[in-house]
Amino acid sequence: MLGEVLTAILTPFHPDGSVNVAKFRELAVHLVDHGSDGLVVAGTTGESPTLTDDEKVELFAAAVDAVGDRATVVAGTGTNDTAHSAHLTKRAHDVGVDAVLVVTPYYNKPPQRAIVRHFEAVAAATDKPVIVYNIPSRVVVNIEPETMEELAKIPNVRAVKQAHDDLEQARRIPEVGLDLYAGDDVLIFPFLALGSVGGICVHTHVWGSQTKEMITRWNAGDAEGARSLNEEMQPAFDLLTIVTNPIPIKAAMNLLGHDLGGYRLPMVEPTEQELDAVRSCLERAGVLQTAST
Repeated sequence: MLGEVLTAILTPFHPDGSVNVAKFRELAVHLVDHGSDGLVVAGTTGESPTLTDDEKVELFAAAVDAVGDRATVVAGTGTNDTAHSAHLTKRAHDVGVDAVLVVTPYYNKPPQRAIVRHFEAVAAATDKPVIVYNIPSRVVVNIEPETMEELAKIPNVRAVKQAHDDLEQARRIPEVGLDLYAGDDVLIFPFLALGSVGGICVHTHVWGSQTKEMITRWNAGDAEGARSLNEEMQPAFDLLTIVTNPIPIKAAMNLLGHDLGGYRLPMVEPTEQELDAVRSCLERAGVLQTAST
């Protein structure tokens, strides 16, 4: 198991738009100090579509160096080009990551049998665990339960990040022998009842310790205590609906004093209205005072 709370870490930028590796390392340490068992580097939250391969590999290596002795490092290596995904997976393997996260090919709309072929080819580039990332809201295609059964036959495909709220489909993932991770933060609690390990999260930039405690309570048999903590984190879930991620979570971290910089197009700065909504969520959660200390 790669951990219960894996945070899809933001990518900080300098004012000129270049990657701020020093700030990234600082953020990685902060997240591991506050509830994260591991980090997913260069995921969508990390603005992976606008990072070059060299930038991604530099971030993979920085994460391994900064926190690899006490947390898992998962490299986001999936693209909609199988050969490119396999190449990036090999580069990630070579810098010492613990696993890779591979998204369903997007835009191409491959049939289900092609999805299996894609993951077979990418998984062959490493002996490290491969996490399948199923997010039909972004890639259009859903990985069907029967396809999950085929993916489970690939020796190093070990887990699924399931960003799909069909509970019956999610339930079938552990049944075929794969670790289930909630891929939408609001699904972490309901997925626990289905046998999930935990979540690959965004809100854990701010609510990492609370999320870790929620999972700990659930695993200890305290379902009501876990439910109570989940309900307390409603402002976190509301924050992620304000505007497309990663705009709101990076804005929240900047309000809290982490100075992660701006965004690369096509992501943009939040509007004043959006920023006010982010601020309101942080105030409701009682965490905004951190920004003024």
